Amino acid sequence: MFMNNLIISFNVIMPLFINIILGYFIRKIGHFHGDTVKKMNNVTFKTFFPILLFNNVYSTSFKGTFNSRLMIFAISIVLISCVSLCIIIPLIEKDNRKRGVIIQTIFRSNFILFALPITISLFGEESSGVAALLIAVIIPLFNFLAVVVLEIFRGGDINIRKIIVSIITNPLILGCFAGIIAMVIGIKLPQVLEKTIDDLSKVATPLALIILGASFRLNKIKKYTRQLLIGAIGRLILIPGIFLPIAIGLGFRNVELANIMVLVSAPTATSAFIMAEEMGGDGELAGQLIVFTSVFSMITMFLWIFLIKECGYI
Repeated sequence: MFMNNLIISFNVIMPLFINIILGYFIRKIGHFHGDTVKKMNNVTFKTFFPILLFNNVYSTSFKGTFNSRLMIFAISIVLISCVSLCIIIPLIEKDNRKRGVIIQTIFRSNFILFALPITISLFGEESSGVAALLIAVIIPLFNFLAVVVLEIFRGGDINIRKIIVSIITNPLILGCFAGIIAMVIGIKLPQVLEKTIDDLSKVATPLALIILGASFRLNKIKKYTRQLLIGAIGRLILIPGIFLPIAIGLGFRNVELANIMVLVSAPTATSAFIMAEEMGGDGELAGQLIVFTSVFSMITMFLWIFLIKECGYI
């Protein structure tokens, strides 16, 4: 059983890690240049991910998938983490531009990138609807809280209208809600369109992981050693270490627990860098935190999956 769980955990994480490493080496040998990576990232998150999210929600049975208890718990994790960090981080970091970046690093995981491949790998395609519905709620919440946090620690006035506009025009959110509307109303697309959407949706995850690997810049880590350790330990160890036992104690198991595990243990969202740059945060630190948490999450996520698998919770 021990070896079987070890192999399952390895098989879940390694394909993701290989895609990331592939992206890094593609850039190193000169096939990716500075602007190319940015443009590909833009296309992936504005085109392929919205299609992926639409497809997964559209293909889901609402009655069999929606779990209000899981939804409330996931939202509570994000809100409690964010509020707690807004109190704790200013006590250990004096620079306001770094404070906002560290806070969003720890509470804002790359749930959109890791939830679907991990849950599908563990439980099959039929499990994707649970992750897709959670994404439809959690991603807007992440974006809203990140904007508020960065605005507060920039020291400016909070522009509620700007926050609302940025949320309702977010392509990821639009893809989720389009899928929800189609699912609830019962819209049936022509087979040729369903096939096209399904084919395009398969591009999103591997391409995003390759782009993430191509974005790595390992030569600036020394400059932010202290902040990187705070962010990585908080994101990869403390948050899952606090909330996973609570989830298990509340009775979450299998697909539900796997989604909670990804929510609390995945590395920092790649969009955190763009948001930090646009809102006066320390963009360079944000970029390094994404690199740092992404690299080490391959070890920590493997261990979290193995641990809860070995204990028989998934």
